[in-house]
Amino acid sequence: MAQIPTIINGQEFPQSWVTGETLIQDNSNPQPAPGIPIQPTITTSGSGTSPGNGGTETQPFGANIAPTIKKNFELKEKLLRPALTSHYQCWFNPPAPVLSWLTQKGLNYLTNAELISLSCTEASLPGSSFMTNEITDDYTGVTERHAYRRAYDDRIDFTFYVDHGRSDGNYNVLWFFEKWMQYIANEQNALGLDTREFNYRVRFPEQYQTDNLFVNKFERDFAGQYLQYKFMQAYPISLNSIPVSYDSSQLLKVTVSFTYTRYLITRSNNELPQEPKQPIPPGIPQNPQFVTDATGQFGQTEFSLNQNPLGTNPGQINPGSGGLVL
Repeated sequence: MAQIPTIINGQEFPQSWVTGETLIQDNSNPQPAPGIPIQPTITTSGSGTSPGNGGTETQPFGANIAPTIKKNFELKEKLLRPALTSHYQCWFNPPAPVLSWLTQKGLNYLTNAELISLSCTEASLPGSSFMTNEITDDYTGVTERHAYRRAYDDRIDFTFYVDHGRSDGNYNVLWFFEKWMQYIANEQNALGLDTREFNYRVRFPEQYQTDNLFVNKFERDFAGQYLQYKFMQAYPISLNSIPVSYDSSQLLKVTVSFTYTRYLITRSNNELPQEPKQPIPPGIPQNPQFVTDATGQFGQTEFSLNQNPLGTNPGQINPGSGGLVL
């Protein structure tokens, strides 16, 4: 038995031995099959596992990032289904004290929640940024910025169509936000509300802030995943003025700005409810179900409206049972 060289035809055999004409190899680290690319790695100098200390890192994008040719089907798969801006929905859920106050003022939020949600004609997805510290003394001519805090936008704007002509009241969208802000200012308990000596004291934050303000971003087919933004400690901070004039009539809109401390983002699956099956009118024959017996012959067994165990689509063959649904 003689030891062969470590490298044979450009391939490395760390623990290989030859007995006669038989090559015995150590398969603890097998070589990839012909035609399969080898995963590129980057080996850094030094000793250790961190970058710069002898560690080995794997590039997730490959060693070659030069421009390459892309086929049409690859571009269609990646680029021809972008998200659209016109498919979203907002939900505004004030806290319990505000709901009670709205009921006293003649507005039942539970019956108007969907109206307010669908009336939101413009909204914006929130943003955030990092606050950083600048470090200029570590390297000559280099300015480093290290993040130390995440800063959220201070407000988010919503624009609504103002409703009219409802059986439970007119201008409910505008009334809803006006009364929410009136509750924050504690105007119902203020003295001299309609006098020049009017004064007030605002309520505590936990009484008017909500953690249940949501913005859902989905697509027109409603299927698949959607994004949900949840705003913490949100409440209306401003109600923009609404211009009216004798010019040609336009839709009346109101813009409300909400402030919040931070937002949370989640991604969930949207499952559409299945539509109920239409009943078959009397006198119309039902679709027969065909199955195979032990001899492999097709035979009509029954007429049934129940779900076919052999498949879900007409003409589908179930390879597990050999049945055919006609």
